[in-house]
Amino acid sequence: MATTDTAPAPVTASRSRTSPLRDWLAPAIPGSALLSWLGPLLVTALAGYLRFDRLGSPKAVVFDETYYAKDALALLKFGWEHNTVENADKMLIADPDAHIWGNGPAFVAHPPFGKWMIAIGEWMFGATPFGWRFMPALVGTLSVLILCRVARRMTGSTLLGCAAGLLLALDGLAFVTSRAALLDVFVMFWVLAGFACLVNDRDRSRRVLAERIDRGETSVYGPWLAHGWRWGAGVCLGLACATKWTGVFYVAAFGLMVVLWDYGARRAAGVRAPFTGTLLLEAVPAFVQLVVVGLVTYLATWWGWIFKPGGWGRGEVSGSPLWRPFEAMPNLWDYHSQILGFHTGLDAKHPYQSWPWDWPILRRPVAFFYTEPKGGGCGAARCSREILGIGTPALWWGALVALVVVVFLWLLLRDWRAGAILLGFLAGWATWFPSAFADRTMFLFYATPVIPFMVLAVVLVLGYLIGPAPAWARGAHAARPGEAADSVPDVPAGPYEEGAYGDGAYGEGGAYAPAPVQAAGVRRLVGAAAAGAFLLVVLANFAYFHPILSAQTIPYDDWHERIWFQSWV
Repeated sequence: MATTDTAPAPVTASRSRTSPLRDWLAPAIPGSALLSWLGPLLVTALAGYLRFDRLGSPKAVVFDETYYAKDALALLKFGWEHNTVENADKMLIADPDAHIWGNGPAFVAHPPFGKWMIAIGEWMFGATPFGWRFMPALVGTLSVLILCRVARRMTGSTLLGCAAGLLLALDGLAFVTSRAALLDVFVMFWVLAGFACLVNDRDRSRRVLAERIDRGETSVYGPWLAHGWRWGAGVCLGLACATKWTGVFYVAAFGLMVVLWDYGARRAAGVRAPFTGTLLLEAVPAFVQLVVVGLVTYLATWWGWIFKPGGWGRGEVSGSPLWRPFEAMPNLWDYHSQILGFHTGLDAKHPYQSWPWDWPILRRPVAFFYTEPKGGGCGAARCSREILGIGTPALWWGALVALVVVVFLWLLLRDWRAGAILLGFLAGWATWFPSAFADRTMFLFYATPVIPFMVLAVVLVLGYLIGPAPAWARGAHAARPGEAADSVPDVPAGPYEEGAYGDGAYGEGGAYAPAPVQAAGVRRLVGAAAAGAFLLVVLANFAYFHPILSAQTIPYDDWHERIWFQSWV
C-alpha cells in the first residue's frame, strides 16, 4: 500500500537490532503529529458546516421523523415511548410545547438508545426540527473526524485519511441521514467508533507483543495482552445494537476479525504455538470485551423502561430500585420477542422500498420530503423542493469498482486492511439478504452504516494507485506486493533463540529490509493526479445534487435534470 506522506528513513542494521520485531509488527505512522490532527479537523469543520447549515429547514416532520422525534420526546417526559394524539406532528410544528400525548405506552420496534440521543437535542433546543436533528448532525460530523483518523492509521498517510473524511462528508446519503431524526446515522457512528477502537487496539497490542517478546516475558504461547481499547469497542458496539439490532452483525464480524488479527500477530512474531496461544489467551477475553460488555451496555440503555412504571409490557415496578432490573428481565424478554415478531413479519409494501442488491447501484432512493411551493420563489412558474435520500453517485459507483479491487487485494496480497474493509461492508450489506428473500420491507438508508467501509475501500485503492512512497513503509501500515502484513517469510531462528533478530531476519539486506522503489516518481505523479481527479468529480457531483438533498427551492426543470432515472422519482 502506498502512502502519500514522507516515508520514514530506511531502517539501518543498528536500528533494526534495537527493536526489529516492533518495527515489523507496529511501525510508527509517518508524518507530522500536528498535521495529523489539523487536516482531519479542517475536513470535519467542512462536514459540520454542510450538516448544520439550514438544519431546521424544512420546518416539517420529514419521513420517519414522525416516529423518532416523538418517541425521543416521550423518553424525556416518561422514560419510555408513549402514544400520541392524532395530528401530533402538526401540533409540534405549530407549538413545540404542545400536549401531544394520548393514552398509555406505545409499542416500538427498535431499542431506545438512538431515540435517547435524539432526545438530547430536544432537551437542549426544544421539540423543534433543529432540536430533533441536532444530534444526528453532530454524530454525522464526528463520524468524519473518526474516519479521517482510522484511514490515516490504516494507510499511514494523513493525506489519505483526510481524503477518506472528505468523501464521507460529501456523500449524499450520509449527508441526508445526518440531517434527519432517523436512527441509521447513529448505527453508523457507533459501528465506526467501535471499528476505530479495534484498529487502534491492533496497533497498540502488536507493539506491546513485540516489546514483551523482546524482553523475554513470554512462553511458547506468547504473552497475555490486555487489549484495553477493546473495552471501548464493546461499549460502542453495544450502543450500536441499542440503536438498531443490526449492530449485532458487526459484533459477530468484528469478534471474528480480532481473533484472526491476534493469531496473525502471534504468528508474525514467531510464537511457537500461535493458534493455541490465541485460543487460550485471546479468544475468551475478546468474547467478554465485545459480547458481554456489549450486552451489559445494551441492557443499560433500557434504564427508563426498567426503572419507571408504565412502559409497554412493564406495568408496575418493585418498591426496591435494586430489585427492578431483575424483576424486569422476564417482561423485557417478552417485549423483545414481540419486537422480533414485528421485524420478521414486516412485509408491507412501500413505494420507496428497495432490496440490498439495489443499494450499491442506487436504483431506488427514498424521498424524505417533497413539495412544490406555491407562489414561485425560484424564478420559475413551477418550483420544487426535495430531500432525496441518495448516495453521491460518483462515490457509490466508484466504490463498487474499489470493492472488487479490494477483494483481489485481500485474496492475492493478503492485505489485512482489505479483509477488514470487506468484513465491515458485508456485515452491513450481505446480512440483509435473508430478510430480503423473505420479502421484508427495507430501504436504501439502511445501508448508511456501510458507507465508511465503502469510503475506506476507495481510499485503499487510491493509495495503491498512487504507488509507493520514496521508501517502503513496513509492517501493518503498508503491506508490500505479494506479502501480507501479518505473514512472515521463513525465519531462520525462533523468536526466543539467540540471534533470531540478526541481519539475516530483519537486518539490512535481510528478508525484511525495505524494498527499493523503481521509477516511483512518474507513477506517483500520475496516480496522485488520478486520485485528485476522482475527489474533484465526487465534489462536483455532490454540489450538483446538493439542492435536492437539502430541501432548497429550485425550478422544477432543474429538479428534473437531477432525477437521472425514472426509479428515482
